[in-house]
Amino acid sequence: MKAFGYTKNSKTLTAKSIQAIELDTPTASGHDLLIEVNAISVNPVDTKIRANVAPAQGYKVLGWDGVGIVKAVGESVSLFNVGDRVFYAGDLSRQGSNAQFQLVDERIVGRAPKTLTDAQAAALPLTSITAYEMLFDRLQVPKNKQNTQQSMLVIGAAGGVGSILVQLAKQLTGLNVVGTASREQSVAWLKELGADHVLDHSKNLNEQRKELGLAEFDYVIGLTHTDQYQDQIVECIKPQGKFALIDDPTSFDILKFKRKCISVHWEFMFTRSLFTTADITAQHTLLNEISELIDSGTLKTTLGQNLGPINAANLYKAHQILESHTSRGKLVLEGF
Repeated sequence: MKAFGYTKNSKTLTAKSIQAIELDTPTASGHDLLIEVNAISVNPVDTKIRANVAPAQGYKVLGWDGVGIVKAVGESVSLFNVGDRVFYAGDLSRQGSNAQFQLVDERIVGRAPKTLTDAQAAALPLTSITAYEMLFDRLQVPKNKQNTQQSMLVIGAAGGVGSILVQLAKQLTGLNVVGTASREQSVAWLKELGADHVLDHSKNLNEQRKELGLAEFDYVIGLTHTDQYQDQIVECIKPQGKFALIDDPTSFDILKFKRKCISVHWEFMFTRSLFTTADITAQHTLLNEISELIDSGTLKTTLGQNLGPINAANLYKAHQILESHTSRGKLVLEGF
């Protein structure tokens, strides 16, 4: 089967950073599904792995979003059948979705939305899991529309995670949602997704909050450059508020949160699959809920750009766009 990855990790992106690799088609066993991949999306984690992780098996196949058809199942599989159309974000410790076939544990796989194309569905799994877990598992935001007195600031809201997080917060909670963006098209995108206000993250966030007459936020979510915004976050958030982040700040002073008694929460959507946690099937349930919300019209795909077929050249282009930090929504590739 065709696959795309690398034999040597590279911090600098070059034409040799992502290569075509010919591999044997794997065999499903245990809880695994053998999935024929139809579409994928490319996430910042792809660029981080390519830059920092040496391949353990002589090669590393990238990709942590996929949509495809179940072709075979392991002996312990009970949630899916051959022929099912599924979507998933995979497991960081296993070979990825940039391949014609992939093994994925059924417990982190959901039924793909019926109303979306493969490309539209591929934009959703990783970011949906991240946003959902952050809102409801980490921050424990009440999932109801009753409390409209609380507010949330999402820093870097126009990217992949922010694009679905804003929708989830507006559709499933009573929060007033404020996002940040700096480009005109990103501001328009966030307003289209339902953000109540949009701040410019190239300027002081706390000053803009005051100019709009907004109270300090009950929740703040940092999706990018947390180290640059930390002092502003502490200023913006209410005493006894909650802060959550997903990025990897080069420096992070936890003591700055003490005076206001702000709790800090990390979200890493691969934790359940990496450690086979007792609640690993929660991601299967979560993805099925996202699929239902899409099919009911409550949520919409966050596809930003379809870059064409799954090949080394288009994957290189996707990595290039992600590393320039100019993407809006998700980057998707479809078909071999």
